[in-house]
Amino acid sequence: MSTPDAATPRDARGGAAASDLLLARIVREESGRLVATLTRSFGSLDVAEEAVAEAVEEALREWRGRGIPPKPGAWLTQAARHNALDRLRRERGLRDKLTLVSRGAAPLPDPGEEIDERLPLLFGCCHPALSPDAQLALTLRAVCGLTTAQIARATFSADAAVGQRIVRAKRKIGAAGIPLRIPEGPERAERLDIVLTTVSVMYSEAHLVAGRDAAADRDLADDALWLARVTAHALPREPEAQGLLSLLLFHRARESARAVDGDLVLLDDQDRSRWDAAMLTGARAALERAARQRRPGRWQLQAAIAACHADAPTAAATDWLQVLTLYDMLLAYDRTPVVRLNRAVALARIDGPERALAEVDALEDALARSHLWHAVRASLLRELGRDDDALAADLRALELTANEAERRLLASRIDR
Repeated sequence: MSTPDAATPRDARGGAAASDLLLARIVREESGRLVATLTRSFGSLDVAEEAVAEAVEEALREWRGRGIPPKPGAWLTQAARHNALDRLRRERGLRDKLTLVSRGAAPLPDPGEEIDERLPLLFGCCHPALSPDAQLALTLRAVCGLTTAQIARATFSADAAVGQRIVRAKRKIGAAGIPLRIPEGPERAERLDIVLTTVSVMYSEAHLVAGRDAAADRDLADDALWLARVTAHALPREPEAQGLLSLLLFHRARESARAVDGDLVLLDDQDRSRWDAAMLTGARAALERAARQRRPGRWQLQAAIAACHADAPTAAATDWLQVLTLYDMLLAYDRTPVVRLNRAVALARIDGPERALAEVDALEDALARSHLWHAVRASLLRELGRDDDALAADLRALELTANEAERRLLASRIDR
């Protein structure tokens, strides 16, 4: 599927033309719904996804030249259905399906209907039978409407590798009969966590794009936040969905202060007056909705930690004891090395760098290839007066990251 690519006309400020930004929003809102409903209608995710991809390619050409039509959703629906029928006509062995569809046995809903077909599609794309890389690529393609080239740029992969990943994922869904549905009962919590993890990874990828590719033509952070909203709205009684939405809103609210003139600004040094107050309000509201259901989980706890930082008027006023307590609670749900590393940062604020360094050093086997581990270790070593060891750790962190914004930040520490 397509949204404006690198050849998109740019306006005088260097961004995508206003019409292309509008098209990107329309594609984000409509393409996933169309893929889901066409899959239901034609019985094939592959047919549906390719038909919508072709329709969006047509929209790029037509709408740039003639303008966006009055009813863009209906335009995409008609084009995608026509493409699906054409494809079925070309494929042998599917004549019975063509006859069934031609008789109107499974009509497409109007784009304005309230039924949200994107959630079953999202759960299908994030099925545990698929690898995490395949889950992310297929979600970006089928639900968010990115082209293969855009996914490759966003995830720093080769176009061919992304294309193969998507094809294999769709074939596996078809061969295994993976249903596009929202699970019920005990299965839902596990599957929902995979969905939320995929959305979170999507948001994290956006930071890499911002740091390494200033010409990135699709803001994955916007896509991730949009998808988190869709999920939380469709599943209002799932507190973890509300928790992820809250977490991403807290993160997004700080974006304008996090990167200034292309340079990364750490949380302690950010100008908090630049934080988006409306997003912070929305983040707190989502966290409160989750808390009222009294079913804590890892996304809610991460959001609560972000709230502690947001509530502090200055970095010095941060309630680090509460942050550390929340990390201790989070360990009951998520004991991954990265969570333990973040806990060590909070521990340093309470018990000092020596004890925190011992916790960080215990993670060496798991995180020795992570630039973040070395950067955290360098900060603690510097606090302990071990400047030579700190310099070596910063140099190793610099070797391990390709993110230009992070490299500049690390280089500034080394040059002091």
